[in-house]
Amino acid sequence: MPADLIAGFLSGTVLIVAIGAQNSYVLRQGIRREHILPLVLLCASADAMLIAAGIAGLGALIQAQPVFLNLARYGGAACLFVYGLASARRALKAEQLIVDAGTGLPLGAALATCLALTFLNPHVYLDTVILLGSLASQREEGRWIFGAGAVGASFAWFLALGYGARFLAPLFAKPIAWRALDLLISMTMFGLGSALILE
Repeated sequence: MPADLIAGFLSGTVLIVAIGAQNSYVLRQGIRREHILPLVLLCASADAMLIAAGIAGLGALIQAQPVFLNLARYGGAACLFVYGLASARRALKAEQLIVDAGTGLPLGAALATCLALTFLNPHVYLDTVILLGSLASQREEGRWIFGAGAVGASFAWFLALGYGARFLAPLFAKPIAWRALDLLISMTMFGLGSALILE
């Protein structure tokens, strides 16, 4: 049983800790110290739900009906391009970190953006539902323990990313640092979107 938990945690970590749309967004909001806990809980809970669905057999159903992946692919690419464009536009502005300015996104808008970046990204389904679901199913009776380990990895990662980002705040008091981050995020989004279309 502990071996299943550790294997799930390590597998989840490998798949979740990557530069992607969701992680880039949480990093940016963490640096700004805006809505960190709700966003962290949303991301980790979404992963938990998708991992559980994969273990319960949804991954096999999706693989049998590739039309679902195609719909998610093109919808996800469009979402990534829109967010990439928004990041590119921000990179042209001389923004700096002002934590208490109260000029950030309202909570509802921040959560809606995070939901779109999460559920319109086909890689989320590939990583959680299909890959982690498949790995868990190989462990038969230990599959839910494996899933619990993967969910634990997601919560640990997003908490570390969201709250650890504040240590970068002094760097982002300089407008050039924001421009560099937004440019990196924009290139990441365009790269991920292009990869989805070209797959």
